[in-house]
Amino acid sequence: MPSLLGVVPFGAYVVIFLIIPTLVVAIGAFTANPEDGGGVTLANIKALGERQVLDAFVFSISLSAASALMGAILGALLAYAVATAKPNGMLRRVVTSACAVLAQFGGVTLAFAFLATIGLTGFITLYLQNHFDVNIFSGGVWLFELPGLTLVYTYFQIPLMVIVFLPALDGIRPQWREAAESLGGSTWQYWRLVGGPLLAPAFLGSTLLLFANAFSAYATAAALVSQGSPIVPLQIRNALTSEVLLGQQNVGKALALGMVVVVAIVMWLYALLQRRTSRWLG
Repeated sequence: MPSLLGVVPFGAYVVIFLIIPTLVVAIGAFTANPEDGGGVTLANIKALGERQVLDAFVFSISLSAASALMGAILGALLAYAVATAKPNGMLRRVVTSACAVLAQFGGVTLAFAFLATIGLTGFITLYLQNHFDVNIFSGGVWLFELPGLTLVYTYFQIPLMVIVFLPALDGIRPQWREAAESLGGSTWQYWRLVGGPLLAPAFLGSTLLLFANAFSAYATAAALVSQGSPIVPLQIRNALTSEVLLGQQNVGKALALGMVVVVAIVMWLYALLQRRTSRWLG
């Protein structure tokens, strides 16, 4: 029993900040608003079938998938470059330290950085207009739409991919490549038949983690998008705080429950892939 005391703070943290909020969301999603008399209702869940809500889920999933895929590919290449460098070299220490910081660099600060750089009056935007007569927004203000949000999200997805994928690359043993070469295998054959299959579960699992990270992001999109609610977190904000949509608090909880279901499915798949990865690279 004394050995379990060390996990009490973590258990309390999980109960207070994960289990209780999840229960509040789940119960509220099936509860009518007080002004409607309270009680059990399916009206909040039925609201998830409305066109604007479905569009928000489609937009959120598309944004999360696109930024996760871009972040996974670019982050994996950077992680490979770090893994092939000296274990205690300057390159590895600098890149891993920078990734640890940049993976948490989001929210209003990140939105302002992109607005100041490639916004309508950003430094690069004005520089290209004044010196090369190039208008990057000639086809529309894409920074506040899916392409722009994907670019912004990818900024913090790449360093996160490096952090979560680097241990898998470190788990690849040099003896496996030496064995493949001794049998006459080429570099392409090694990655296609040995390295690739071994790293595939870790890569897919890391991509799913990036998807969940982007799907739950809020502050960056809230700072960039001033009109409308293209993603689910912004829809939840409107349901909870809008003065136009009064009495929609429990609809917001239904939206949150939908997000919980999506993230739960993603993290379940991530756990399965991590279990297979640890079997080979542990």
